[in-house]
Amino acid sequence: MLQDRDAVIVAGVRTPFAPVRTRLEGVSAEELGRVAVREAIERSEVDPDAVDELILGNVGGAPGAADLGRVVAMLAKLPRKMPAAAVNRSCASGLEAVAAAASRIRAGEADLVIAAGVESSSTASPFRRDASREGRAPAPLFLEAVPRRSSASGSRGRRPGTAPDLSIGLADLVTGHPTGAFADRLARDFDVTREEQDAFALASHRLAAAAWEEGRMEREVVPVPVPPAFDATVARDDGIRRGAEASGLAALAPVFDPRHGTVTRGNASPLGDGAVALVLGSASRARALGLPVLGRVRAWAAVGCDPARMGLGAAFAVPLALKRAGGVALDRVDLVEIHETFAAQVLACRRALESRAFCEEHLGSGPIGPIDPGRLNVNGGALAIGHPLGASGARIVLTLLLEMERRDASLGLAALSAGGGQGAALVLERT
Repeated sequence: MLQDRDAVIVAGVRTPFAPVRTRLEGVSAEELGRVAVREAIERSEVDPDAVDELILGNVGGAPGAADLGRVVAMLAKLPRKMPAAAVNRSCASGLEAVAAAASRIRAGEADLVIAAGVESSSTASPFRRDASREGRAPAPLFLEAVPRRSSASGSRGRRPGTAPDLSIGLADLVTGHPTGAFADRLARDFDVTREEQDAFALASHRLAAAAWEEGRMEREVVPVPVPPAFDATVARDDGIRRGAEASGLAALAPVFDPRHGTVTRGNASPLGDGAVALVLGSASRARALGLPVLGRVRAWAAVGCDPARMGLGAAFAVPLALKRAGGVALDRVDLVEIHETFAAQVLACRRALESRAFCEEHLGSGPIGPIDPGRLNVNGGALAIGHPLGASGARIVLTLLLEMERRDASLGLAALSAGGGQGAALVLERT
């Protein structure tokens, strides 16, 4: 039974996600955020004047916006008296926004909070290739991958010469190495083969395509009007390779370690553009307003780990989140979302959680347990739809919550590994 100060999620929505410099490249971060936040409020039927705060996950910022959270709040026509803030925990920023909103509610500091996440990798100054020409120092944040080609990758079939470059690798400033290099290391450490990575990536694309074709994404996504005329919209995730084949993925060359690496642009997530917004409230306020409760935020955790093994952050965060949820066993969780930055990273985290040696050495416990592949990322993930850094953490919470509702599932787990050697996880419960 829900307690008065339990933090519950009453509504949520996201924009479509698109790979960087594709169909959403002309839409600013603040506009993406505005679309998601405004739609979430309207779907919740909450009076904007009753909202206590907006917390926005974001990594790259927006040109000219000192506090992107406040800018989004004002564009979404939220009351001027309402405070807003942006939070940054790298790839876990969107999940951090959800956890911060839940914390405010549980502490009695707020009764209605909007938790959102947004990233426009196409327009944010730190991510742009032309930053140095605008008087800024060149930003070594991303490595450029070669363009996707339909013949090799099984993409949607762009005309030759029109495919944009896709940035698939962050350069970690803590270690000075690209994150993809750490994914290659995890693949070696946990014996994750190239074939396993490609198979996981192929499954992600096929599951994401099926989720759209079977109508499961219609409720999750709101279309975004695009400039210059705003007479057209992007209504679906734009990165899914519906014709992807194993042979196409196998033909791709490693990006980060040409001789020994196994990480390619086919089994790594493309950076992307997109936004997510969730409306959270206290259980008592939800009852008083007659709001439908999608689920309760039961527990969450954020951890640090060795930056040289940053992709394992989720494996460190999951046990702590389950412990804080009352000692829930992993095999009791009905559905799991682990963010797909790299296929190697997800597969390594799965093996770490079921490894006695890893758990005893790093967690001080026995094995946490295996994750049933049939319960993991059942609608695909970032390998297919892309990775808007500030939005992805909120996206996996939203996707998980709506899938739990569809399946009448009781417990769900969302987790991410984040840059600099961090991890975050959150447990959802439907009562």
